Order: sequence, then structure tokens, then C-alpha cells
Amino acid sequence: MPDLADGVARFQQDVFPAKADLFARLAAHHTPHTLFIGCSDARVVPELITQGEPGELFVIRTAGNLVPAYTPGANGVTASIEYAVAVLGVSDIVVCGHSACGAMTALAEGHDLSGAPVVADWLRHADAALARTAGVAAGPQKTATLVRQNVYAQLANLATHPSVARALAEDGVTLHGWVFDIAGGRIERLDVAGSGAAFVS
Repeated sequence: MPDLADGVARFQQDVFPAKADLFARLAAHHTPHTLFIGCSDARVVPELITQGEPGELFVIRTAGNLVPAYTPGANGVTASIEYAVAVLGVSDIVVCGHSACGAMTALAEGHDLSGAPVVADWLRHADAALARTAGVAAGPQKTATLVRQNVYAQLANLATHPSVARALAEDGVTLHGWVFDIAGGRIERLDVAGSGAAFVS
């Protein structure tokens, strides 16, 4: 906790003054251009990866970067998606998976999650991705394949949300699938049609 307090002090002393004009504008305007849905993993920091300024990204972080398919009723992930798309009018949505993902590793390796029943239940949102990797032999390649298939599956889930479906029908939003390589710092941009991928630096 002292490290966090020191960080706040540095922010207030060094960072904030250099961006005071930006924060003054942001105090009255909230117009992010991108909804970024990433993993809760502490090693995956959207603003650092994208070098985005405050106010540019509307961020949702969940274990395994999972997006439950739409169901009626109150849900924090659904509400955040709807707000970003229908109210803030983001033009792009990124679903970002990452290497060494604990959630995907647990699924790929069949870990015993009986001691974490809520986690086990949450990971059911990756069932479609897991089914797509059924023929891949266990090991690092299965986890890597699952990470990518999970991004595709969550993009499909995302499209079931009414706000997203409307925006897609009106060409008001573009979906993107990314995989962040922690060790190499690379972003793999997935073809959302599932036909290929390209590395970008």
C-alpha cells in the first residue's frame, strides 16, 4: 500500500500538472472512442499497451476477458457495454486476450476449480471456445489456441447484446480481436472473420 500512496503523490506532483488542461476538459466531457474489454490480470494494462490518454478508452476488465452473452436483467458487464455503445457512442470495441492467461490455462489444463466455485461458474462463458479446441493436444499450444478462440467466442457473445447488434447493423461500431503477448510486448490482431491474423508492433 505505501507504493500506491507514493504513486498517487507522484501523480499529483509530476503527472497531473503536465496534463492539467486535459483533465480540465475531461471534467466536463467524457467521449472515449473505444470500448476495451480485457482481462483483469494485473499484467495487462490497456492504457499502457495502447499508450492512450485519459478519456480515450472505456475499459471493462473481467477474469479471462469474458463477455457473457446477453440476458435480460441487471448485469455489470452488460450495463457497461450498453453505456459505452448506446450512450457514449464508441466507434470501436476491442476484446483483448493475452498470453499466460490464468483462466484459459485452467480450462486448457483441466485444473480442479472445486475450491473456487464462482470462478468455475464464470469460466462457463468460455465453453464455446473450449469446445473449439477439443482436438488440440494438451500443453502450451492448447492454451495459446484457447486464448485466441476465446477472443472469437467473446466477440460472438458481444454481438448478442442489443446495443452492439444495433450499432453493428448501422455500421456504427467496428469489432476487433487482439491477443497481447506479455513477454514480447506484441499485439496479435485477429481477423474477426476467423480467417487469419497479423502481427503488429
